[in-house]
Amino acid sequence: MRAITASRANEMTIGKLSELAGVNIETIRYYERVKVLPTPLRTGSGRRVYRSADVRTLAFIRRARELGFSLDDIRALIRLGGPERASCREVRHIAAHHLGDIQGKIGDLRKLERLLARTVARCTGSIAPDCPVLDILDVRRFR
Repeated sequence: MRAITASRANEMTIGKLSELAGVNIETIRYYERVKVLPTPLRTGSGRRVYRSADVRTLAFIRRARELGFSLDDIRALIRLGGPERASCREVRHIAAHHLGDIQGKIGDLRKLERLLARTVARCTGSIAPDCPVLDILDVRRFR
């Protein structure tokens, strides 16, 4: 744990950090445990203390998660040093990889949409043993 060395004027509690960044307190603790968010400073009594830079980092993490970036990708982006120091080439590489993943998922969803649309169209609404929707959900059919 890091000890406090700076003035108290820049310090805030985990609750204030949560409020300013729009992230749940338990999520903040989780991000600390999985080493996405740096370990916070602590008071002599062990209370977590955060700085304004932590708000920016946490807001960045929240937005990256909203865009579907993995925790590993977010760690890599943070390691690059932030917008003022990061190499656009390295950031582009991470983002391009993520874009490829998204495009793959969209393709899979389109296939799923077509399959389900055809199956629903075949469904007559009769009794369950003759239901095409239940047929595609039947696990025994795929063993």
